Amino acid sequence: MHGRWVTGTAILFALAACAPTGALSLSGAPLAPSLSRAPLASSPSGAPLGIDGARLLLTRTGFGAAPAELAAFAPLTREQAVDRLLASTDTRAVTPVPPILDDPASMKRPGRDATDDERKAYRRQQRDAALALRAWWLHEMLVTPSPLTERMTLFWHGHFATSVQKVRLVPLMYRQNVTLRANAVGNFGTLLHEVSKDPAMLIYLDAVQNRRGHPNENFAREVMELFTLGEGHYSEQDIKEAARAFTGWSIDRDTGEYLWRPRLHDDGVKTVFGHSGNLDGDGVLDLILARPETAEFITTELWREFISPTPDKVEVARIAARFRASNYDIKTLLRALLESNAFYAQDARGTLVRSPADLVAGTLHTLDILPANTLPYAVACAAMGQNLFAPPNVKGWPGGDVWINSSTLLARKQFLARIARADNFGAAPASRGADGMQREGAFDAPRWLAQIPRGAGADPRTRALQLLLPVAAVDAGKIGGDVPNVVRSALQDPAYQLD
Repeated sequence: MHGRWVTGTAILFALAACAPTGALSLSGAPLAPSLSRAPLASSPSGAPLGIDGARLLLTRTGFGAAPAELAAFAPLTREQAVDRLLASTDTRAVTPVPPILDDPASMKRPGRDATDDERKAYRRQQRDAALALRAWWLHEMLVTPSPLTERMTLFWHGHFATSVQKVRLVPLMYRQNVTLRANAVGNFGTLLHEVSKDPAMLIYLDAVQNRRGHPNENFAREVMELFTLGEGHYSEQDIKEAARAFTGWSIDRDTGEYLWRPRLHDDGVKTVFGHSGNLDGDGVLDLILARPETAEFITTELWREFISPTPDKVEVARIAARFRASNYDIKTLLRALLESNAFYAQDARGTLVRSPADLVAGTLHTLDILPANTLPYAVACAAMGQNLFAPPNVKGWPGGDVWINSSTLLARKQFLARIARADNFGAAPASRGADGMQREGAFDAPRWLAQIPRGAGADPRTRALQLLLPVAAVDAGKIGGDVPNVVRSALQDPAYQLD
């Protein structure tokens, strides 16, 4: 066991204990100690990342890392690698949008005089649209030319949490996803203003019910507590006054677009954080952005996303100051985090539990597998506790150790066992589809192995382990055989579920 893993040895014991027996049919003897995973290599600033450093950077800022990507990043320094990541970010998805997600008719709910059949048809349409939306996003995670953009879009989805189960209009959830992606690595102030007026958010936090004389405090409370400042940096009176400022924010019921309703707005004097005036919602958001706690709160959240569950308060304060001085430029914050010594520290390796979306999309991407239908994999994410577009509550997914419990652990192991058991696992290139893409379970071991940089190790099995595991295998004695079987057993090792 690796005592430095702050995720705790209990999780690793649980993972190891639940490894399916008989799932793997390993041929050959286990790897000798000399053929185990290569020792972790450090990557000081100014030196090439190497395979370990490249794997760490790419897997934590995206979804897995294919051998060709590691080969491209290994020769780069931290600064060069981060430059390349940030330069490749985009604001739009490349996966075509299913028509059902962009159908204006889906915004029209059944009227009071609708028949039972019409109501059932509408519910079926929304259900199908929700499934299509989840499959569409998972496909985008696999094919995006900017995994960092998609990783940040997923992060903001959990941070500014809304759920289709309450919004109940799938097109609005899709539009919000577009908004999050457009601002994912842009400016946090712009993102905060836009997502605060996002129709899905207005419905989810009951802001459409917030009107003069009858303020609803839900959004005002969550925007301070969960989205920007954190607990202890505002008063109950600040919430009450801010709620008055947010009155009048609404949506057009026919189009689902944001709509300002001045007659519902409280235009009286409000006092928030000691500032008095005829404040509106945008004015309150600007006051929030002016508070230093906001930069520290967001920096802390992204530290937990990319570095470790235990933020260094001194480093957070230093990086947050740069973030705030940049007027909340998200790339400035990401650069500071991803170039830091803390990010590459040896004791930070293996401290993060991979989220279901990361585990699923990362496994497929790493093995160069693109399923013809991604819906089953979106369903697999849900079984592991991360139902896309449906976080459990306004706090989003808690993440970290919480990803591992008795039910989700079994689902995670079953998914990896399914990938490892595929009949054509390790098949020759002939298993590739007519369009040249890999198909479900069609892991092309020779092609995959050929792309692994030689610098990863002389033995192909050692190179495979270095690409798949963030630290040494927990059950090294079970790893043996040819490359396909080494990959199979590495997928089943508890260390694979960490990063």
